Parts: sequence; structure tokens; C-alpha cells
Amino acid sequence: MCHGVEMIGLLALLLAAVQPFPRDFRTQMIDTNGTKLFVRVGGTGPAVVMLHGFGDTGDMWAPIAAKLVKDHWVIVPDLRGMGLSAHPDTGYTKKNQAADIAGVLDQLKVAKADLVTHDIGNMVGYAFAAQYPSRVTRWVVIDAPLPGIGDWDNIVRSPLLWHFNFRGPDVERLVAGRERIYLDRFWNELSANPKAIDEATRRHYAALYARPHAMHDAFEQFGAFAQDAVDNKAFLAAGKLTMPVLAVGAEKSFGAAQADTLRFVATDVTGAIVPGSGHWIMEENPDATTRLVVDFLTK
Repeated sequence: MCHGVEMIGLLALLLAAVQPFPRDFRTQMIDTNGTKLFVRVGGTGPAVVMLHGFGDTGDMWAPIAAKLVKDHWVIVPDLRGMGLSAHPDTGYTKKNQAADIAGVLDQLKVAKADLVTHDIGNMVGYAFAAQYPSRVTRWVVIDAPLPGIGDWDNIVRSPLLWHFNFRGPDVERLVAGRERIYLDRFWNELSANPKAIDEATRRHYAALYARPHAMHDAFEQFGAFAQDAVDNKAFLAAGKLTMPVLAVGAEKSFGAAQADTLRFVATDVTGAIVPGSGHWIMEENPDATTRLVVDFLTK
């Protein structure tokens, strides 16, 4: 369990800003793969693991968790170096972060689970599914590419993705104390409707990304993409994934291209679209996103 007046105060502040997880969820720090991940756990039944991306934390999944917890064991970590998880200096390849998730499941004695992922969580999810295919029953992968896969070489040339190479000590000095300004750029430019990411949500995540070392570690997530691409090509060379995959693109972001990308790495892919949404699917159209995820995992 999380202890300490400081942690309790921080949690209270942050939970006031976004939809909280149901009360029967517990939170704990789990030792895994040389680090500690902050994990929310609730419910009983088949396990489902939900992985967030940059600009969010595991908090983004609360609306879906509230639906799934009725008949699932829902496990929602913050990724290494993000949210309330520990901030190690290294280990940000997605192959290594997949081992973080495997360690969480080992500690919880979960043999296999469904996966629901978004953004950088997609990349960790692919590395997990490729390395531990017997532990993934189904995968919902939402609105982000996979390094080295499909049209990656053209995707990284998009002017919208300049942030993939925006890092280093001077960049960190520029952003320090201005995390909200930096994050506003993502919410404003990569959304269909910036007003859908309301002020409370922006304050919530800006506070988390302003924590010590948090932005440095977020930059490291992008800095690992070159190695991630090498790793992903090796995963693909070993064979495609065979579990059912729902590839969800946002209408105003990756759209149908999400399913096109996943067909490079998986044999059983169904495509879906979150209408009227940009990249921030849980902020812009949580109802449609929740329906897609819940329907796929419960059918």
C-alpha cells in the first residue's frame, strides 16, 4: 500500500481533478525488474492490464475500469518513470518495460491477461505480447504507431511529431517549471477539440509531470525509439502475434491506419474508429472508447 502524509496529500489533490477509480480499487507499489511501479488493482475475474502513454498516467483509464471491474480483475500501472511510479535513470526501451509489466503480473500471480493500451502503452504492449504471447489473451491497441513497423519511417517525418527528438539537458531546462505549457501543446494540437481536455484534467496531469525527474523520464521514453525499432523488427522476424487484436484509431488522428499498422505484426486484427476524437480518446470521447473496449473484451 502507499504510505506517508506526502503521498496521501498528493493522491487527494490529484484524484480531485479527474474521475477517480472505484472505491474498491487498492493502490500499491510493486517491486519489478529493478524498479517500483505504482499499480491500481480492483475486481475479480479474468485479468485485464491497461497501459497509458505520454501526457496521461494510468488515471486515464478510470471510466473503463469502472465498467470492467464488475466482472474483471483490472490492473492499471503507471509506466516506469511516469505518474507515481519510481524514476530510474535507465530502462526505457519498451522491451525492458514489458519485463516491468511481466514482473507486476508475477507479483499478483496473474498467469495471463487481456491488454488495453494507448500511445506509448501500445509500444510496451507489443513488446509484452511478442515476448510473452501465452500471457496475452486479447489486445486492444489504441491510436499510436509501433517503432520500426509499417510506415514508421514516414510517420516520424511528420512535423506534428517533432517531440520525438526533443530532449537533452537544455531542453529539460527550457521545460522545467513550464510543464503545463509544454503539455498544452500536445492537448491542443493533437486533439480534435482542445476544449474536451478541460482545465481540471490539464492541471491534474501537469502536476504529475512536474514531479522531480518526471519530464526527463518522459523524454527518455521517446529517446528509446531507435532501439525499440530494432527490437520490434526482431520480434516481427520471429513471427506474428496470433491473439485477437482490436486496433482502434481516433477519427481525427490515426484512424484506419491503426489497423493497417497492426496487421504487420498480428494475424487476427479487427479495426475500429473512435468518432469525433483526436489522439486523446479518453478525454475527447470516453463513452465511445469505453464501449469499444468493453464490447471487445466481453464478447
